[in-house]
Amino acid sequence: MIDSTRVTEIEEVVITGQHNPQSIEKSVFEVKVISRATIEQQAANNLADLLNQTLNINITPNTSTGKSGVSLFGLDAQYFKVLIDNVPVINEEGVGNNTDLTLINLDDILQIEIVEGAMGVQYGSNAVSGVINIITKKSVSEKTNINVYIQEETVGDEYEWFDKGRHIQALQISHNLDETLMGSIAYTRNDFAGFYGTQQGAMYDQNDGLRGHTWLPKEQQNAKLLLNFKKDAFKAFYKFDYFNETIQEYNTVVDLNENAATDTTDPLALDALYTNNRFVHHLNVDGNIKDRVNYNISVSYQEQNKDIETYTYRIRRDQKLNKQEGEYLSRSAFFSRGTFSNLIDKKTFNLQAGYELTNEKGFGSPLAITINPDENNIQQRLNNYDFFTSSEITISDQFSIRPGARVSFTNLFDHQYVFSFSSRYSFRNKIELRTIIGSANRTPSYDELYTYFVDVNHDVQGNPNLDPEKGISAFLHLKKKYKVSKNLQLQNKISASYLDVKDRIELIVVEQTPLSFQYNNIDTYKAIGLFSENTLQYDRLKIQAGVSFLGISKILNSDINANDDFLYSFQLNTAIGYSIPDWKTTFSLFLKHIGKQHQFVEKTNAQGAQEFVKGTTDAYSWMDATIKKSFFKDKIETTFGIRNLLDITEVNTSAFSGGAHNGPPTGLTLGYGRSYFLKIAYHLNL
Repeated sequence: MIDSTRVTEIEEVVITGQHNPQSIEKSVFEVKVISRATIEQQAANNLADLLNQTLNINITPNTSTGKSGVSLFGLDAQYFKVLIDNVPVINEEGVGNNTDLTLINLDDILQIEIVEGAMGVQYGSNAVSGVINIITKKSVSEKTNINVYIQEETVGDEYEWFDKGRHIQALQISHNLDETLMGSIAYTRNDFAGFYGTQQGAMYDQNDGLRGHTWLPKEQQNAKLLLNFKKDAFKAFYKFDYFNETIQEYNTVVDLNENAATDTTDPLALDALYTNNRFVHHLNVDGNIKDRVNYNISVSYQEQNKDIETYTYRIRRDQKLNKQEGEYLSRSAFFSRGTFSNLIDKKTFNLQAGYELTNEKGFGSPLAITINPDENNIQQRLNNYDFFTSSEITISDQFSIRPGARVSFTNLFDHQYVFSFSSRYSFRNKIELRTIIGSANRTPSYDELYTYFVDVNHDVQGNPNLDPEKGISAFLHLKKKYKVSKNLQLQNKISASYLDVKDRIELIVVEQTPLSFQYNNIDTYKAIGLFSENTLQYDRLKIQAGVSFLGISKILNSDINANDDFLYSFQLNTAIGYSIPDWKTTFSLFLKHIGKQHQFVEKTNAQGAQEFVKGTTDAYSWMDATIKKSFFKDKIETTFGIRNLLDITEVNTSAFSGGAHNGPPTGLTLGYGRSYFLKIAYHLNL
């Protein structure tokens, strides 16, 4: 990704997985950084849009729910953690994992740090394939800083001032009360009017399947408060974050409600409004004891609730009748994390110890929306108490190692133990070699533990006796930087990876008559990869290019005829940026190519028997382009861009099995077509 279009010597400082914040060159872990400059250049609407161009991360939208699915090294969002300032984000599946990236606003982000591979020692359960840590801004250099922007965007070829397209407004005010205390407030509204496509919207009153939207309309509102205190070596901040999202579903089925006596109709439809509310409190203190031991302690309380309102919509009169409201999902969590570094005060040895505790409770699940919400409000708890330690041993100026271990105690499972061993070696010719070996467990989700969907036609149940899945990974990174001349710099990195997950949880048939399903620990997953990321920076031109080959083997022990061969896929991404300082203008182009993806699926052959065959999702490319220009001494910034320049909407696929009542999908929806946006930002410093 593009961080800048200038040749600079500024060291990037990283936080994720470190004993203390330090330069990226000295980090034992290989940390991928997406800077604020890149975020602004892409003008992405949310974290899903931003990461869509990142190598080894795949984003797949869901038109019916408004969410986006995401995978890292072929493992879905259950297997990596999303953190904000080292605190996992609450969501409908729990804390940290399975986070819907479309719900994360980018306005106050300083940088995003991605560490690939198992990070169980540092960040606990579910950090199997890696972590994404979002670092927020906590200071401004001016006395008062006011930022406001509006962004208007087409949705495909659809746009109107209110009823079509995307409309974003944002305001942030930051003020230094004195030399020690800074406060900030921010508000963002993101109104996505949906994508009509072939549909005719909410007021359409014919029963021909054309009512409603192809992509559901949704509106997001995000309010934030920050207080940051800093004096000498002591720092503390408090953050409050409120997020609200409403998703409107207009039923495609219309009851014409005919009146034979008057030969008139009064069309009705059964519609629904989904509301998602999230509250986050986060208090952090950072300092040292006797000028030696560094401590960093975070305390957070988070809550997420989902409500549904169903009603009969009288279309021609714009009336809501027979309204019913209910809460179908609730999650709350108390989280605290503390680290204590420099416990042994030696130049060549740094010992860190830490704790992490999570007390989570809630009821319902995303599946409960299809059932009666009031019948599934059985509250469950999951408490985790973790202790971890790691040491950074500097053997020489070139060589350092970092072993670590963690033990986890929970109220539902046996004690869990994970380990890690990482090393960094710097050769004299500026070649850096890093090896990262680690393990992590995945805690079963709420659905896997507590689903109960039993009626005359169904019997699908969770399993409270499930064990956490066990994951291990090994990564090797070889990086070299070249300074060819004053204006030309090169950087090349080659990496190899291995991931292995055992005791994978799968929904299997446990009884044939009557047919019943239950989640069990039974499957295995392996992935091997080879990838390279390269940067060329010449004067005002910066080119970054990456390529990845990934092989995945899914061993489905739940099916005796399953095929465990490795299936390989290819990815390529490129980012090109060029700046013209005299014009105060930067041009950027982002391209990501996803090669053919394969997966074994169970299908019925010509003889009527079940067999596993290789299904394929076709290759596709995604391209975005932006032009950013500043005016009036940088007080006004405009960004014009084109998303999905290649106009991708759907690709063919044969990589999915059919459901119980329908056949397999033949197309995978990726977008709603080429879109254009204009962002105008105003910055005032007082």
